[in-house]
Amino acid sequence: MHAFLVRTAAIAHKELLHFLRDYQAIYLALGMPLVLVILFGYAVTFDLEQAGLAVADQDRSSASRRLVEALEASDAFRVDVVLQRPDEAAALFRRGKVKAAVVIPRGFGARLTRGGTAAFQLLLDGADGTVARTTLGYMSGISQAQTLQLLARAGLTADLPIETRVRTWYNPRQKSALFIVPGLVAFVLAIIAVLLTALTVAREWERGSMEQLFSTPVGRLPVVLGKLAPYVALGFLQMLLVVTAGAWLFDVPLRGSFLLLVLATALFLFCVLGQGLLISVVTRNQQVATQVGAMSALLPSLLLSGFIFPVENMAWPLQLVARIVPARYMISVLRGVLLQGRGLAQLWPDLLALALLGLLLVLGATARFKRRLD
Repeated sequence: MHAFLVRTAAIAHKELLHFLRDYQAIYLALGMPLVLVILFGYAVTFDLEQAGLAVADQDRSSASRRLVEALEASDAFRVDVVLQRPDEAAALFRRGKVKAAVVIPRGFGARLTRGGTAAFQLLLDGADGTVARTTLGYMSGISQAQTLQLLARAGLTADLPIETRVRTWYNPRQKSALFIVPGLVAFVLAIIAVLLTALTVAREWERGSMEQLFSTPVGRLPVVLGKLAPYVALGFLQMLLVVTAGAWLFDVPLRGSFLLLVLATALFLFCVLGQGLLISVVTRNQQVATQVGAMSALLPSLLLSGFIFPVENMAWPLQLVARIVPARYMISVLRGVLLQGRGLAQLWPDLLALALLGLLLVLGATARFKRRLD
């Protein structure tokens, strides 16, 4: 056992020296996570803030002016253009000047004065479905608020048969960063860990140092574990960098157990490092290993993990493929621990899935690593 640990530590020390001499790899491992946090945190957002709005007020009454003032008072919209005719909105949509247009018809204020129901028209640029759906939700809220104000001004009660009282847990302000940043931890670890480890054994084959390694009494398992060990420590450092940057820049909380987060990170690194090592063992070429590593880690971790798009909304064949994507389970754990404060009793299925996937990948890499030259 002592000899096994000594040999594993020697391989790990050798791999660490290789890493420390590669300044590009150091930047990729430590600089890229911070760059991605800033880019994803600020650029990838579903929040609607100061969206361009066009208004065609054909009524020009006090009621229509109050509606326009309510739109301008919200943080979501900014009235950029005042239309003379509703059909002018189409040209603005094509030029990308505004995302929505409000048309207030003649007689809007008169109908409200008589106690009737008044309607206004909302035109949306459907080319951007996300903005259109978000705009529709904000408009519904503003319309409901205006209705309640009119009822209160008239001395009427707003008692409705069904009243909805909304309370948003875990993300009260519905900030996109709180949704994006936890998933970014898994995305960063998946991409960088797979790419770095995909070059390990492939680099040994290209440099011809594999023959020297075969001449030593080191077995397959110490070689595999020794090459993974430095990147495990590096992965924990990356996790801390992303979580700390998320908390500092975007107020991402930590409501659950930090030890559970460490456990999940260890299991996830077990998966992605095993995946990268398996790729390097199979390809034996740094260029091919980099390409295969990027394709097998980048796209699945971005599209099939629930990082941005819910897995439940995908076609069933893609849902089946998503079951073997480690990032899917890690993202579930991250959001559960950071945002919802979940514990082991709720998250053990995801942790078990990570452990099984990691075991299969590391065993596969060990089995493919053969002490002979073809």
